[in-house]
This record gives sequence, structure tokens and C-alpha cells, in this order.
Amino acid sequence: MKAPLDPRAARSREAILTAARQLLLAEGPAAVTHQRVAQVSGTGRATVYRHWPRAEQLLLDVMTGTDLPFFRAPQSPVRPWLHRQLRQLADELRLPTVAAVALTVIQGSLWDPGIARSRDGMIAAIDERIGVALVLAERAGEVELGASATDAAALLVGPVLYRTAMQSGRVDDDLIDRLIDRVGTWRT
Repeated sequence: MKAPLDPRAARSREAILTAARQLLLAEGPAAVTHQRVAQVSGTGRATVYRHWPRAEQLLLDVMTGTDLPFFRAPQSPVRPWLHRQLRQLADELRLPTVAAVALTVIQGSLWDPGIARSRDGMIAAIDERIGVALVLAERAGEVELGASATDAAALLVGPVLYRTAMQSGRVDDDLIDRLIDRVGTWRT
């Protein structure tokens, strides 16, 4: 059993997590570095390293406890908005630290119920957000849907994750367009 943190260490740890959450939400996963988190939290870089020796450990702790900044606030027309969201996701997942965290969440959810709950929450949020965007597009006459929200999210996000995190490859704009085409028949 781990000894409890002394109050000062607990305060610095919470300040670091708060700063990392702010950076994640404002600038995305790539912004969660030891240096940036230390600056925003007002703690020393050595303190950040002491609690999280590797940046992906900090990012994992923050991502599993934070609502990710993808697929929020859909805009009409939806197709270009969806393309931008997938481009941002693909670009973030190409970063080694972000890819490591994504794969750690997938793997860790097999044996850690807390990580599994966080994964399930992230999946539910992505499914819901993509579903809202597609309903908006359907109501605006932009698309005739051919997939449910859950299937659409799998068709859109799954290949991006596979290409970036597993194949260590780049997702080009043509692939993103082909993925978007798979969720329905677009009129615009």
C-alpha cells in the first residue's frame, strides 16, 4: 500500500493536473508537456517529473479524467466541420506521446476498471457528439445517413486510430473524405 502524499506534494500534484487539464482542453494533447505544465501550474519542472517521469503518464492521467476536445459544437455545413475534427484528431494521434496514451487506454481498459470506465465515457461522448453532428446534417439536407451514430463513430475514428497509432502512418485528406463518405450519402 502506498503511503499518502504529504499535503504539500498533494497540492503540487493537483496544481499540475489542473494545469494539464487546462492545456489539454485549450490546446489539445500535444500541449501537455513537462515544460508547459510546469509553466502553467507554477511548479518546477523537476516537480512535474517527480510525479510523472514520462509525459505520456501525465497525459494518461489527464485524458482519462477529462472530456477530450474533439467533435464539440458541430457547425453547419457539417461535412467540412467533420473533416476538420478528423484532421485534428489524426494530427494529434501522430504524436508519439498521444499515440502511446491512446493505446495505453485501450490496453489498460482490459484490466483496470477505472480506465475502462474512462474509455467508455470517452466513447460515449464521441458517439453522442458525432450523432448530434450527423442529425444536424441530416436535418439540413446535407446527408442521407447510412449508419447509426455508434457505427458512424467507428467508421470515422477507428481507421484514424489504426492508421496513426498502430501503423504509425499519416492520414491524408483523401482518406478522411473517404471515411466521411462511408457514413451516408452527402449532397454538398
